[in-house]
Amino acid sequence: MSKIGLTTTVPVEVIFAAGDTPVDLNNIFITSSEAMQRLEEAELAGYPRNVCGWIKGLYSTALHNPDIQQIVAVTQGDCSNTHALMETWEVEGIEIIPFAFPYDRDPDMLRLQMDKLINVLGTTWEDVNLQKKRLDQVRALAWEIDRLTWEENRVSGFENHLYLVSCSDFNGNPEGFAHEMQEFIQSAGARKPLPERSRSGLGRKKREIRLGFIGVPPIFPELYDFLEEQGARVVFNEVQRQFSMPFKTDDIVEQYRLYTYPYKVFLRLEDIAREAERRKLDGIIHYTQSFCYRQIEDQIIRRKLDYPILTLEGENPTGLDARSRMRLESFLSMIED
Repeated sequence: MSKIGLTTTVPVEVIFAAGDTPVDLNNIFITSSEAMQRLEEAELAGYPRNVCGWIKGLYSTALHNPDIQQIVAVTQGDCSNTHALMETWEVEGIEIIPFAFPYDRDPDMLRLQMDKLINVLGTTWEDVNLQKKRLDQVRALAWEIDRLTWEENRVSGFENHLYLVSCSDFNGNPEGFAHEMQEFIQSAGARKPLPERSRSGLGRKKREIRLGFIGVPPIFPELYDFLEEQGARVVFNEVQRQFSMPFKTDDIVEQYRLYTYPYKVFLRLEDIAREAERRKLDGIIHYTQSFCYRQIEDQIIRRKLDYPILTLEGENPTGLDARSRMRLESFLSMIED
């Protein structure tokens, strides 16, 4: 059994079927107490300052984990900088396994990509489908945590983020992760619904503001606690929820076709609009990473979604800066007014 790094969510069923352990490098990077140091190391190695912080963090994180000698890198459907990232890893002796989500969601092309991954890792479609059944049972627990967030108001925005984002690799141990979620569900289910807090300084109690968070997971997770201090709560984490494969299907190829993140923004918008109505959102935070091409999609999102939208940009894992805090406070005031 070997550890195989991931640059983003891929069909992990194939990796588990091969007897290996997937490791989402994003999760290792952002939970490290030395996250900012990883960015600085990448820049010292030659990465330009005006490159996405996640890319620089992934580069150095992989080098700090010598037990990861293979990485599945997504060449289509994620960051365009991944191509150069792959090459800099190859120079360091890391084996790269490319994987591409077809832009038009063509099922034959997606099946071909999965077939290539199966052959490279030395497993079979039969074993992959068995792993899908295994992992779907774990994903169902993540779906329940998500429901407890928006329907019963018993789970915080950060807790929701944490469990959903971890579905990219199941912390390398699906059964252990399932046990952790079962305990959390039991604990959260016994909680009283989270109290509705009044917005600071208003002098009267008002309904808590319900927010959606769309875009890639934030490089400063303390955003969630700050919002709750201000009387707002994230009840919809768009991309994190997609990592849990929230659409039920027995066909694994169709499962990764329904997964919205790697494809056109319009598929994402359909999902966002549907969930925004179901979860009764008051507003949406669109998070964009500095120097990311997805910033361009903000204009489409604003045209297609009929909700108050704040575009929030993040660059480094140095915490929520004063300017972002002020913009968030103003946004919440605007929604309330």
